Amino acid sequence: MTYFPNPDAVQMSGQPGELRAEQLNNQCRCMPLNRVAMRELWQQQNDINLYRMIVEERPYLFAECAVFVADTCIQRQRDIIAAIESVIALPAYQQQVLAYAPDTAKFIPKAHGVFFGYDFHLSAAGPQLIEINTNAGGALINAIVARTQKACCVPSGEAVIPVTGDEHPEQVFVEMFLEEWQAERGAQPLRTIAIVDENPPAQYMLPEFLLFKKLFEQHDINAIICDPAELAYHDGVLWHKNRPIDLIYNRLTDFGLEVAAHRHLFDAYREAAVVVTPHPRAHALYADKRNLALLTDEAALIAMGVDEKTRAVLLAGIAHTVLVNPDDADALWSTRKQLFFKPAKGYGSKAAYRGDKLTRRVFGEILKGDYVAQALVQPSERQLEIDNKIVDFKLDLRHYVYKTKTQLICARLYQGQTTNFRTPGGGFAQVIVVKCLIYS
Repeated sequence: MTYFPNPDAVQMSGQPGELRAEQLNNQCRCMPLNRVAMRELWQQQNDINLYRMIVEERPYLFAECAVFVADTCIQRQRDIIAAIESVIALPAYQQQVLAYAPDTAKFIPKAHGVFFGYDFHLSAAGPQLIEINTNAGGALINAIVARTQKACCVPSGEAVIPVTGDEHPEQVFVEMFLEEWQAERGAQPLRTIAIVDENPPAQYMLPEFLLFKKLFEQHDINAIICDPAELAYHDGVLWHKNRPIDLIYNRLTDFGLEVAAHRHLFDAYREAAVVVTPHPRAHALYADKRNLALLTDEAALIAMGVDEKTRAVLLAGIAHTVLVNPDDADALWSTRKQLFFKPAKGYGSKAAYRGDKLTRRVFGEILKGDYVAQALVQPSERQLEIDNKIVDFKLDLRHYVYKTKTQLICARLYQGQTTNFRTPGGGFAQVIVVKCLIYS
């Protein structure tokens, strides 16, 4: 979760915020993650089992340190998000991306979709968007655990405020789900939400599902966590056992609801028997990796009527992406060390490859699949002291966005190719924003 400290606490005289943020990421050794306070928080809520699930069974879910980012860098990320959202709203853009989307995305719901995740690498040339997700996890768990973290490199007693300007992001999240419901059902009461994923007990983010269930119930909304196989659609109602379901909080990675086993869920959605968020159309418009090729193609942007200023923001702020075409195999192979290959409908870095690690065999498989090739944007780094050794971690930033507005920002620290929550000291990290002030 992001906090804005007093600028005097983190701003070095004569240095702009971006240089100061880089310096702090290299030199600050503070460990603000307070696991004792986390335990006390769950004990107060009679959730010691949830504490064990988060802290003991998933020890690398949270990083041990904060990450520093300049306020000017955050603002550029917001500008990039606003530019992307403005293009996605264009009928010409929607016509093009829906042409390769599954048929399930052709249904037009009134709901927008919750928790879009805009992921950035912070390059030397500025922030670069690397992908958008439409069922981004971690928002609630970051919001809650942030209460147990000390403000890194801020003097004792210094005031801090959340990036959203709201001290209770959980309330913001509940209001978002209610807004999704009201868009479809108006003043009808929202009685029951189903948090749906395949085999929920086996999911790494199960603790967040449990937190959402608790949050909804605190607001007088029944909530269940279930596999889609536990749902049945008949008599114009989607059922979980004998309970009708009003809204699905969709955490499935079958983004288009195309799998045969999920047909009953799609039928209920298409026939407006249940509200689904996020939904297949949201993924098609935002998260299909092929969309990034369109958003970084200047000729295509001009043809869609995108103005020059917006084009400049997109071309500078999104990692350049192209569709993988077998006809371009020689050129792609020769430049592979500067590329990252991702499946069009991929998620969680599955089947994604850095070009400099590719074998000819894997490259051949990529040419046969629906892949994009994205310019490799080296992530920035955060140094930590782990077991008396200085360790370099890569980092990315995630904006949780609803209807163009950033609700919360977190960082993720990792080693290796991609974020994996398996590195000691790594995981979700609090973000501290450094004010970009220059003193005489």
